[in-house]
Amino acid sequence: MAEAGTLHDAFIDELRDTYDAEKQLTKALPKLAKASSNSKLRQAFESHLEETQGQVERLEQVFESLGEKVRGKHCDGIAGIIEEGKSIMEEDFDDTTMDACLIAAGQRAEHYEMAAYGTLVAWAQAMGHAEAAKLLQQTLDEEKAADKKLSGLAEGGINQSAADAAHSEEDEEPEAAVAGGPRKSAAKSGRR
Repeated sequence: MAEAGTLHDAFIDELRDTYDAEKQLTKALPKLAKASSNSKLRQAFESHLEETQGQVERLEQVFESLGEKVRGKHCDGIAGIIEEGKSIMEEDFDDTTMDACLIAAGQRAEHYEMAAYGTLVAWAQAMGHAEAAKLLQQTLDEEKAADKKLSGLAEGGINQSAADAAHSEEDEEPEAAVAGGPRKSAAKSGRR
């Protein structure tokens, strides 16, 4: 019978999964930035791309501090979140609605990462890997800050602008129905 794995084995496995997740995100973040019409949102994605590249390097330092080979293990979780983000970008939304949806996609990734890094920090601390815990905590703090920045953009006007545009379309629909029967409003049919 095979020997049962330990918390150290689970920790290394989670590190490899997280390393791969960060590598996948370095490819996805430029696409989110490019799809953004709001300059502050685009800048937030571009800034987080730079942070993510630093996080990859930090994970490499963690592997080295543990005497482990730097290697990723395909992260199905982030791959699914990225795939959802791609499908959002294929939708035919107005610019402000697209920005609101891109924020939601970005926050899904941030929350996934916060869960992973929270676990990694706790496990590193429990096993006495102080240097690894410090490095991982630094990344966890960055992920929380990125999430907060996205929330600030959403709550600072992007969500409300998207909602206002949606309500202005809804307000037009009853008039169109009365004037000539059911049809799409000009605002809806004029989407990009």
